[in-house]
Amino acid sequence: MISPRGIVTRAMNEPLLHDKTTIIYGAGGGIGSGVALEFARQGARLFLAGRTREPLERIADQVAALRAGADAEVAVVDALDEEAIERHADGVVAAAGSIDVSINLISRGDVQGTPLVDMSATDLLAPVLTGVRANFLTARAAARRMARQGSGVILTVTSGSSRGAQPLMGGTGPADAAVESMLRYLAAETGPQGVRVLGLWTAGVPETFDNEHDTNPARRAIGITGEQIAAMIGPRTMLGRAPRLRQVAESMAFLASDRGAAITGTILNVTCGLVPGP
Repeated sequence: MISPRGIVTRAMNEPLLHDKTTIIYGAGGGIGSGVALEFARQGARLFLAGRTREPLERIADQVAALRAGADAEVAVVDALDEEAIERHADGVVAAAGSIDVSINLISRGDVQGTPLVDMSATDLLAPVLTGVRANFLTARAAARRMARQGSGVILTVTSGSSRGAQPLMGGTGPADAAVESMLRYLAAETGPQGVRVLGLWTAGVPETFDNEHDTNPARRAIGITGEQIAAMIGPRTMLGRAPRLRQVAESMAFLASDRGAAITGTILNVTCGLVPGP
């Protein structure tokens, strides 16, 4: 419904993301799968994108089983391929009429556990180049179409490492900082056209370490279970516990919804206080 001032409002019993067309890049990964399911619960129309079809189809089947009428379309799209991203975005608009939410959750290839003085330039720069390119290409494709329709939300997830100075994190901190800076500039440039651009910090989400389909090499290299991660992370946070996947997904759903309509150009901290700020 439309309020007298033209602001979109929704009934309290209506799903938070009712009929919002949402693209999730990296939907088959640890965080992507949880976000996809939460967005389905909240009524979004989902377009799941990633480099491998099988995990995307698995999530699409879970979406279909979640609630009557829920649906998710699957597409193999490399988030580093400019032409593929543009073609897919055109296809989403043709099928759904708009792109309301675009979320980048791809793995960047972070290499961790090696001191910087022993690390190669290739390993340091890999997550920076991959993270900036993938987020730029997907965000630009969405922003172009959102600007024409006068609304839309662009989201990504980083770890909060841009604020810290923890050892053995490799290129994770520089990659986070570069992506976050680029998206703040995009928020400033596209805000007048009704586009909101936001980030979310999270780290040590236990469920992502138990996801056999996760392609994040940094998580796979650790080789421990989610509950072991929770036991390690919890005592280091302000809340004394690790953030859970459902909490991350619900926070992202709020940011994407009309209830978050006054928020842009910033980062929501969903680390349970592991990282202070932003």
